[in-house]
Amino acid sequence: MAVLVYVAVVLAIAVLIFFFMKSSKEMPKNWSQFVSEMKVQQCGFVGIVEDILLRGSNKVKLYKQPGKIALITGGNRGIGLRIVKKLVECDIEVILGVRNPTEAKKVVEKYLEHSKLASGAKLHYEQLDIGSMKSVRTFAGKIQSKFDKIHILINNAGVMCVPFKLTEEGFESHMAINHYGHFLLTHLLLPQLRAAGTADCRARIVNVSSCVNKIGEMNYNDINMTKNYYPAEAYNQSKLAQVLFTKHINLQFEEDEEPIQSHSLHPGVVNTDLFEHSSTTYVPWVRQLLFKNPEQGSRTVMYAAIAPELEGKGGTYLSNCRVASCHRFWKNSVQCDKLFQFTCDTLGIKDFFHKAK
Repeated sequence: MAVLVYVAVVLAIAVLIFFFMKSSKEMPKNWSQFVSEMKVQQCGFVGIVEDILLRGSNKVKLYKQPGKIALITGGNRGIGLRIVKKLVECDIEVILGVRNPTEAKKVVEKYLEHSKLASGAKLHYEQLDIGSMKSVRTFAGKIQSKFDKIHILINNAGVMCVPFKLTEEGFESHMAINHYGHFLLTHLLLPQLRAAGTADCRARIVNVSSCVNKIGEMNYNDINMTKNYYPAEAYNQSKLAQVLFTKHINLQFEEDEEPIQSHSLHPGVVNTDLFEHSSTTYVPWVRQLLFKNPEQGSRTVMYAAIAPELEGKGGTYLSNCRVASCHRFWKNSVQCDKLFQFTCDTLGIKDFFHKAK
């Protein structure tokens, strides 16, 4: 009898964890989705444990870098807001690509005023809907006309486990926002990055991915997942795409001896409103207790963007301010190239690297 009670209690706890820690409020509709959800929860649990065990390494040293310009997508909330603060502390001029520049300006300036940094900050706010390729092109055009150089590009904006939606251009929203928009923006701003980089101090591209890239799968036959959509699977796919994209372009930069390097990273399991579509909203105290706070989540992003010890070591995947392991395809140049070519074809990009004819 005691054994049965013990088993019943364990099962009850497991069920509670499953329902209240699900990646989305949607229930799995079939076995494959259930398996995907269990993988996400396992990946998240391991991520939380690693964040706790490696918190001693999750540190970044800030130093003054006047004259440098950084561009970040998002930047007015979550870890993005803390990244902007750290960039300002480094005397780096910052361009924010945001949906609502007026509201973003109010939020950022209020936050910096509280930190007593607002007076010396060089900030620019431009309208950007990263999930709209039309908006990305318009935004990039404005940046190209105003800035000759971009030293740091931080592709930070993103969504997680949102309900199914196609953009006006017919792209599934996770792929559009997390991957396609940043892929296109990077392509369009390569001349500015190339102009900023030197042999001794390369320009940097930083793609904010997630630990779930490890369980992601590229569904090239149904990239929009219209036949069997589950939010976690769509999110995992988009985060894997970011990692493969990062690796591929860095290999090309090295081959062409370009003064640019790229990094992808997992910021940690961070308590932000990125989780607004997950069932953790029912138990917010769990996130406050176990997850990183936004400031802690911003550290690995800044590490990738400015750490001197990473100079010349592009293509790396980072977590807790250290090189970490990621998806098995990361070391597979064929798979990286397949994703790259697929995205170029999808977006109609003929010459991503702007190579001379």
